[in-house]
Amino acid sequence: MPENKPTVLIVDDVEIIVSILEEILKDDYIVLTACNGREALELLGDAHPLPKLILLDVIMPELTGREMFEIMKTNDKLSRIPVIFITAEDDSESELLAAGAVDFIDKKSLVPDIVKLRVRNQIKLKNYSDSLEAMVAEKAAEATKTLENALQGLANIIEHRDLESGEHVKRTQLFVKALVDHLIEDESIYAEDLIKLQPDIIMKSMALHDVGKIAIPDRILLKPGKLDAGEYEIMKTHTTRGKEIIGELGDVKSSLYLRHCEDICYSHHERWDGNGYPRGLKEREIPLTARLASLADVYDALVCARVYKSAMPYEDALDIIITGRGTQFDPYITDAVVRIQDVFKEISEKYK
Repeated sequence: MPENKPTVLIVDDVEIIVSILEEILKDDYIVLTACNGREALELLGDAHPLPKLILLDVIMPELTGREMFEIMKTNDKLSRIPVIFITAEDDSESELLAAGAVDFIDKKSLVPDIVKLRVRNQIKLKNYSDSLEAMVAEKAAEATKTLENALQGLANIIEHRDLESGEHVKRTQLFVKALVDHLIEDESIYAEDLIKLQPDIIMKSMALHDVGKIAIPDRILLKPGKLDAGEYEIMKTHTTRGKEIIGELGDVKSSLYLRHCEDICYSHHERWDGNGYPRGLKEREIPLTARLASLADVYDALVCARVYKSAMPYEDALDIIITGRGTQFDPYITDAVVRIQDVFKEISEKYK
């Protein structure tokens, strides 16, 4: 059969009904059939592509049409397939439509032209809906890419201005990626949360952890020595300024990318024991992405040379990280750093 034909699934336990509908539709569609809801769901699990439309009987053995329809609603892909109910004499048409069906066909009057018309109209609507979704997704992807490029550009400006950082942005991104990958692969207590937070977006967001430094005066940012108390207070404001800058770039609530950027730049100097800044958050009050960023940022600051200090040996840096377990850093993430210390060392050497 030609591959450009849409696929229609007929689900009914009465063979004669299936045969009649199949005969009506076979010239215009690829027709799949199932005799009950359970068999239909198994078929849908293997179908590629998914049917454009399902003709679904209401009363069937093993799994009724209503039960199958409710299961479909819980699946993101299956819930988007329109359903025409095949009704019997005692079925309430208003209830079927209220349940979410797009139309209904009466078993007692399977008039070929009417069946074809109802099916054709619903598939036209489905194709139109799919086209709109594809167009919206394409525009959203373009907007996201533009935003990513703009934010990466900001990160590059900060890196070039903050002369001592060198490849700091790249290294910290890779440290966070290594941590996230390990915590997921190790099926850690954070694995499920990290998957939901989308690892690739977490890594991209790490580039903006110091975006607020763009507002710090050169005399402080580039000072070749330890900051005094007043200067340190000004330097600490890069967290709140970073939050403000991210907020000006778009709607943080509707963009996971911007939310991660905000959480990281605002909270990566918070401490597990509550003695960090700017809000004094404690333990799991601190966003998970910021807890990851904190360890990556501190580790990099220890093992890399700056204008005011030399690089610290990896073993000594790791000792300091371990000392901060449960006080400065999330204990579980600290343990993960210890487990993948060779990966951290390799990243530091490669992007020295």
